[in-house]
Amino acid sequence: MATPLTADRLLKALHDEGVTVVEVGNWRTHNRARHGAWGPVHGSIVHHTVTKGTANTVAMVRDGYTALPGPLCHGMIAKDGRVHLVGYGRTNHAGGGDPRVLDQVVAEDYGTRPIPPTRCNSNGVDGNARFYGWECENLGDGKDPWPAAQYNAIVRVQAALCRAHGWTAKSVIGHLEWSSDKVDPRGFGMPALRADVAERLTHPASWSPDDKTDPQSEEDTVTPAQEALLKKLTADVAELKKNAAVAPWTYRNAKLDAESKAAGNRIPDTHGRIEHLQTTLDAVATAVAELKNAS
Repeated sequence: MATPLTADRLLKALHDEGVTVVEVGNWRTHNRARHGAWGPVHGSIVHHTVTKGTANTVAMVRDGYTALPGPLCHGMIAKDGRVHLVGYGRTNHAGGGDPRVLDQVVAEDYGTRPIPPTRCNSNGVDGNARFYGWECENLGDGKDPWPAAQYNAIVRVQAALCRAHGWTAKSVIGHLEWSSDKVDPRGFGMPALRADVAERLTHPASWSPDDKTDPQSEEDTVTPAQEALLKKLTADVAELKKNAAVAPWTYRNAKLDAESKAAGNRIPDTHGRIEHLQTTLDAVATAVAELKNAS
């Protein structure tokens, strides 16, 4: 819990952290102050815009649209890593969210992720009063890339806020972690982002490490327990395939009596079922392998 940074202190914190800032119009006085409070603040929320093109994205987050007036965030982090400040104060970025998540963020007390939210924009507590908000230029389809310059700017912005307020990286959450009806940001994992913010906070604000070049490779990071489960599943599938494999059967003996023939006629059907089982297991094994590679 903290008093929001003044506009000047926010700007300085970003500059100190090595962020390239673009000040857009009257951002210092552009807000939704008439529609509710802003502060005390407890953390920062990361979003994606579902847009393409920096100029029109900046215009959208500054001015809003018919259903939602602007500003829609405090700053927009573009593909090239520049941070466009469009508002200061209350902005329309967070909407309603889960009060249990809020409690965990305030206490900075959770594991790799806050508890999954069960409240949404329509029935949650007001997040616009309690969080800084940062929109990031991306289509949000899980395929649009996150350039290293942009991802590093996201890390720097969040670290700047945490450093200025004395927060840990657990004060940084994604919109999907705040509200049950949101999916953003897509393309990288929030646990990985928090780990990068935490690493940055162990160094001076002027620290400039090598850029991370492939943030989306971390979107589906698995836990050690999940990795162990994947290994066990892979081994189990291999064993099933081994036990299910049989040589093709051909019915050739025309001298067998009727009863033997009847029994024999059922064997090809059984063999067909086994072949179907093998095909299914092959598909499962392929899926497991793809899951392991994706992790």
